[in-house]
Amino acid sequence: MSRVHQLSNLTGVMLPFVGVIVAGALLWGTVVRWSSLAVLLVMYVVTILGVTLGFHRLLTHRSFQTFKWLQYVIAAVGSMAVQGPVMSWVADHRKHHAHTDQEGDPHTPHGHGEGVKGAIVGLWYAHMGWLFDKSGQAEHSRYARDLYEDRGMRLIHRTFGLWVVAGIAIPFAVGYAVAGTLGGALEAALWGGPVRIFLLHHVTWSINSVCHFFGTRRFDVDDHSTNVFWLAPLSMGEAWHHNHHTFPRSAFHGLKAWEIDPTGWVIRAMRATRLAWNVVEITPERQREKLA
Repeated sequence: MSRVHQLSNLTGVMLPFVGVIVAGALLWGTVVRWSSLAVLLVMYVVTILGVTLGFHRLLTHRSFQTFKWLQYVIAAVGSMAVQGPVMSWVADHRKHHAHTDQEGDPHTPHGHGEGVKGAIVGLWYAHMGWLFDKSGQAEHSRYARDLYEDRGMRLIHRTFGLWVVAGIAIPFAVGYAVAGTLGGALEAALWGGPVRIFLLHHVTWSINSVCHFFGTRRFDVDDHSTNVFWLAPLSMGEAWHHNHHTFPRSAFHGLKAWEIDPTGWVIRAMRATRLAWNVVEITPERQREKLA
């Protein structure tokens, strides 16, 4: 991993953290505008869906199909989550599935030593340490060839910085439109930008760390993936991670009625409005075959 790449990732990690500190300091003795919190919520939901629905279920696992123009829109929105350019994200995740919790997995929390110290080191590595070691190293031409050969996806990948800026400029514009002042615009940009990115980062990074270490399992699979119910709403259903590793192509990670999966709900809505088709579902019979 190049020094430039490491510094780029460090910037992407530290600036949102600084934004949270600034936001907390500005809150001291005052109240944040409702519009800024609304911008935070909407931008969080939209951009995390860009990752969970777009980068993950659509582009990585092809668990459903949609129009090419919509693929590009979702890929651009996913880039606003600041988790790396689209081809790098997809390639890293496909490599993770090819070597889950084994040698070659870019972000497993296992194999980092024995006892409590090994567990802590492994969880740290899977959560964010890998960003400064293995992130973005999976070959695009090998692990993401379909995107690599798509001119539109290559353009979205190369213009990653533009989408990051857009993800902050949009809250700024909304804040100015609602408050009518530069202060209102900057406040909305802070909450809808760095604070939102910080929250989104640590929720989705927890899928790599927490959901391969703590939680429940019910299927017979050769990895350490787990389901973590309390993380499911925040992660838009991604925390049913054991379900996902058992059936990687499934469009729905929540396989039971009570397993909250907002991303799956959106896919169902897209199918109902004919924006999605060939949606992969796992029958109860197949699920029973995989029970431990």
